[in-house]
Amino acid sequence: MECRAMMRPLLATCRRKPGALITRAGIRRASDNWASGPAQKPASDFVHFPGALKSQFTSTMKFRNPTEETAMPTYRIMDADGNIVDNSRDPQSASDEEILGWYHNMLTVSIFDLIMFDAQRQGRVSFYMVSAGEEGIAVGSASALTPDDVCYLQYREQGVMVQRGFTLKEMMNQLFANKDDYGKGRNMPVHYGSGKLNVHTISSPLATQIPQASGAAYALKMQRLINPNTPERVVACYFGEGAASEGDFHAALNIAATKACPIVFVCRNNGFAISTASIEQYKGDGIASRGLGYGIDTIRVDGNDIFAVREVMREARKRALEGDCKPVLVEAMSYRVSHHSTSDDSFAYRAKREVEEWKRRDNPITRLRKWMENKGIWNEEKETEARAAIRKQVLQEFSAAEKLKKPAIREMFEDVYEKMTPEAMQQMKDLKRMIEKYPKEYDVAMYEGGVKSLD
Repeated sequence: MECRAMMRPLLATCRRKPGALITRAGIRRASDNWASGPAQKPASDFVHFPGALKSQFTSTMKFRNPTEETAMPTYRIMDADGNIVDNSRDPQSASDEEILGWYHNMLTVSIFDLIMFDAQRQGRVSFYMVSAGEEGIAVGSASALTPDDVCYLQYREQGVMVQRGFTLKEMMNQLFANKDDYGKGRNMPVHYGSGKLNVHTISSPLATQIPQASGAAYALKMQRLINPNTPERVVACYFGEGAASEGDFHAALNIAATKACPIVFVCRNNGFAISTASIEQYKGDGIASRGLGYGIDTIRVDGNDIFAVREVMREARKRALEGDCKPVLVEAMSYRVSHHSTSDDSFAYRAKREVEEWKRRDNPITRLRKWMENKGIWNEEKETEARAAIRKQVLQEFSAAEKLKKPAIREMFEDVYEKMTPEAMQQMKDLKRMIEKYPKEYDVAMYEGGVKSLD
């Protein structure tokens, strides 16, 4: 009886669709779904087998050679000099004030990265990852999302965090793992997360967030089925082309496609996965070609063109919510100007001259700046003032966060279970006893509450 009561809201709100497993009339039998069947029809010109629908028969034997196929085009709105390539339309989908805000956020990420990279080299933080060259992908795509949309990030999406409202203070607290860090000092630096901003905390294992994102998107879809008044939301899942070499990527795309999940996969193809160039990672036409293989709407976009990235993301979000929902794959092309992380020396596997050429020739910040200068809403004086103000603010938050104490030692034992287990409580007592017995060996003054937090 209890199960039937739980099922009534779901049965009452699901839409009547051909082949749907759940309808207003109840649960459809499996045999009803396949009443007509996909059997091959006499004299048909097309394959009707379940695994290859609408494939035309041919008497010519030809193996498809990928080198003979045309590569998927890359969508762009403005070129490297900030000129609009198609003057028949206005590229702006936002006001000048909003665009200036995007530029400010990209500048913030760029300056923040430089300061924190140097801080790691000075030993003041343990680890950092720079997103130079990819700021346009993060800020541009995030500008097309709503606050209710759910984000799963990798670790080069500082721009997404800033665009969604994550403050410099919050970022610094996470990097220094201090008492105000939302993760309570339990995670590596650059592993941001925010419940209020609907951003799931970044995790270190590569690509694990991709199938998690597909599952979350399916949950959002089911929420809407149970309660149609729930706001429409999508999941935005970010990852690099290196993560697309993991099995998690393929499982996630297949689940999202077969379950028609409202999710936008955003692949930052920046040319390198740690120390492995893209040409050594795969032979096919980038990551976009894989989306087609899974039956997913796919597009490739110039990641240095923030207008193009934003327009693509807006359309992708719209498509993801259409009808019964569906996934979309966006491959954003960029160049990783920075080292993979502070643990990497990229000049060991690529020429420094190549990197400097990309910096000088094309990047999302200078491209948008040229456009704004051409329009007359930006100039050198504003650039100098903005950079100085941002740098000052970053350094102020750096200094404040660095001075805060670390989370209480007790935090190590909490939040694992709803209530602390007897074993954990005993371990906490044992730790306190050891610290009090050998105070010179265990200096806990830097932790909030010191040894008293273990009481």
